[in-house]
Amino acid sequence: MADSAQPVQEVATPGGRGSLRELAFFFLRLGFTAFGGPAAHIAMMEDELVRRRKWLSREKFLDVLGASNLIPGPSSSELAIHIGYLRGGWAGLVTGGCCFILPAAILVGIIAWAYVRFGQLPAPSAVLYGVKPVVIAVIVQALWGLGRTAVKSSVLAVAGALCVLLSALQINLALILFGAGAAVALLHLLSGRRAGKGVAAQLAVGSSLRAARASVARIFPWIGAASAAGSVAIVPGLGPLFLVFLRIGSIVFGSGYVLLAFLRADLVAHRAWLTDSQLVDAVAIGQVTPGPVFTTATFIGYLLRGPVGALVATVGIFLPAFVLVAASGPLIPLIRRSGTAGAFLDGVNVASLALMAVVSYQLGRSAIVDWPTVLLAIASAVLLLRYKMNSAWLVLGGAMIGIVARVVRGG
Repeated sequence: MADSAQPVQEVATPGGRGSLRELAFFFLRLGFTAFGGPAAHIAMMEDELVRRRKWLSREKFLDVLGASNLIPGPSSSELAIHIGYLRGGWAGLVTGGCCFILPAAILVGIIAWAYVRFGQLPAPSAVLYGVKPVVIAVIVQALWGLGRTAVKSSVLAVAGALCVLLSALQINLALILFGAGAAVALLHLLSGRRAGKGVAAQLAVGSSLRAARASVARIFPWIGAASAAGSVAIVPGLGPLFLVFLRIGSIVFGSGYVLLAFLRADLVAHRAWLTDSQLVDAVAIGQVTPGPVFTTATFIGYLLRGPVGALVATVGIFLPAFVLVAASGPLIPLIRRSGTAGAFLDGVNVASLALMAVVSYQLGRSAIVDWPTVLLAIASAVLLLRYKMNSAWLVLGGAMIGIVARVVRGG
């Protein structure tokens, strides 16, 4: 295959100027074009960085994807942070994450300004009409490529199928991920294939995880206490605003809908900082703009405290992702050196793809609604799979088609 004929450069010289510039340009562009939520973001990263640029292998991509899904926070942003670290060291970690988050935060901030100024949201339906079918094709292409790498055995195939079923039954996301990893690791242990050298690596991983857990435990109670102390104010100060979003970013697993539940309990029911209508508008903007859904925080921060509030809320909700990736990223090679821990990661990887598949099905039902969208999805799939067209250009083309379709229908 063409993918295997070229060498894969998984790590560049950390902090190299050319590497960082290339990294920044890619994630800035992705941040402006990555519509469709985390599954679409992951698919676009796989298309560009694994298939085209060959910055990392599919195996490595799956490992960092699995690690991103195991920690709380926005999974696609954490994947960008992981990849930045692999490509450019600690400077790359900051560059990759910030450049992916910044475009979405700027766009959401502009929309929040218009919302405050004019009292309503702009209508994004025309753009999304053309973008969503393209996004479905991009996700399906990524699932096909990653699935062939992740499903290494019949055990993993069965695990993936069970994860699809559990996700369709709306079982908790974290339980599915950890349960799949634990089940595959247990089967690996029972098979008796554990090597002696794997024991030392397991001990090292366990020690590192215990240390990381202890550090987090020391930080999180302080976050909870400090944010609770500032909860009496109806109009929040910048400190309480930052701490509330810092805590939310530290504990939320899952999609924008899970984020919605946390935000409503905290900001509407408990603190009365927002109304239900404002919260729904904020989450809608996070969903329909490109980039991370967690930029919902940018919109809320602007509503509460203007531009400075938008900045404070954005930093608060995304900062834990950088800290957690910095703590967990160096553990991935240790995990892979242990047979049982590696089996755990294999289980998490297939579970991650299973969850992606369920999300793509759910998105597909709302995206492919008539013959034009069916044809657009098929054409996008052909251009991706047969002609290897860049997914970013397809997304932009879909947006243009959506706008033209709206104008024609309106006429």
